[in-house]
Amino acid sequence: MASKIEWELYRSLLAVMREGSLSGAARALGIAQPTVGRHVAALEAALGLVLFTRSQNGLLPTEAALALCPHAAAMESTAAALERTAASQGDGVRGVVRVTTSEVIGIEVMPAVLAALRQTYPALKVELALSNQLQDLLQREADVAVRMTRPSQDGLVARRVGVLALGLHASAGYLARHGTPARIDDLAAHTLIGYDQETPAIRAALRTWPWFGREQLALRTDSDVAQLGLIRAGAGIGICQVALARRTPDLVRVLRDDFTLPLETWVTMHEDLRHSPRCRVVFDALVEALSAHVAAGE
Repeated sequence: MASKIEWELYRSLLAVMREGSLSGAARALGIAQPTVGRHVAALEAALGLVLFTRSQNGLLPTEAALALCPHAAAMESTAAALERTAASQGDGVRGVVRVTTSEVIGIEVMPAVLAALRQTYPALKVELALSNQLQDLLQREADVAVRMTRPSQDGLVARRVGVLALGLHASAGYLARHGTPARIDDLAAHTLIGYDQETPAIRAALRTWPWFGREQLALRTDSDVAQLGLIRAGAGIGICQVALARRTPDLVRVLRDDFTLPLETWVTMHEDLRHSPRCRVVFDALVEALSAHVAAGE
């Protein structure tokens, strides 16, 4: 095995894994298809492994490629972090900060935060990654993260901004057409909006609220934003943040005494970024904005 393998070879490996073909990987990387093919062949030769097999559906990764992928992804995150750090050098707040948060917070809260940051710090650039999956800050997949659970990793700077309340809501129009439930049992006669696939967190919640099982849900999606859109459109009753519902006068909270789901809300970043001006201003802006958002739902 070669003792030194260039990063570009692993980058092409990741692109082919994600795109499923040499042509797709080339488009994603902005390089020629033959170049991607040479990279994959060179990596296979250097490692002494077969990484892909051809099929009617494109290139299929072998077990060896699947085993290498997490390590190559970690290299990719590190390379991106190096680029962000290099771009931030100089006086003042400048450079790139990568922020990860949930879809709902990213769409409903973050735009105002980022607009204010850009107005104050025009040399600041922000990459906003919206995902309900936890990004690994220690691997530098992101610089700053908003999380709805207490961080469990060491080596992070974390600030608890409060408890975000979730409740059952419906539009005034829906309730006018179908009536307002007075008891949990009344929900059986209503259109319920919720998840599609169960997660460990949902299974834990169902032990307390078994009436919200998947079979009871008439409209199912794993997108929290889509659920919120359905509630706002008057499609049925679903769960949303109390603070967000209060921004929409048409939304009404129902069964307040029977259902409240509290979510601890945290802003976190890698402790090595504690003294980074660009990360510090983003971290502080998120703490301030999310503290106000949590308070709006109390």
